[in-house]
Amino acid sequence: MHPAIYPGTFDPITNGHLDIIKKGANLFNPLIVAVAKSSVKNPMFSLPERLEMLQLATKSLDNVQCLAFEGLLCDLAKSYSCKWIIRGLRAVSDFEFEFQMGYANKSLNPELETLFFMPALQNAFISSSVVRSILSHKGQIAHLVPPLVLDFINQRF
Repeated sequence: MHPAIYPGTFDPITNGHLDIIKKGANLFNPLIVAVAKSSVKNPMFSLPERLEMLQLATKSLDNVQCLAFEGLLCDLAKSYSCKWIIRGLRAVSDFEFEFQMGYANKSLNPELETLFFMPALQNAFISSSVVRSILSHKGQIAHLVPPLVLDFINQRF
């Protein structure tokens, strides 16, 4: 089976992301979780920090490989012989953007297919921007991020 890739900025990784990663890891071997440089989004955490948080959150998942990238996702997917892109959908509002991105990637590499996964209901409201907002106001995020990621963030703040 071809590997799958789950891209994102993961700024920071949340329980919702981890939920999608676990679902993908149950279906694909390996699952490549690719953290994008994404200077456009002006991330709170550096690329090395985001990669480290991903590695901490997924260290118990043997078939998950984490890496950082910049550039086109379709090029990264091709370099790893990925035919599948996994994307998470929390709400209908996510669908339009993800739908467009799926077709854009397919136009650049016709062999790529995008699969949409929904997180568990308790994680459906969680986004990295919500976590960053709570962090900026010194609020509690323990219920929103994996425990090892919480430890990492607490060491930085």
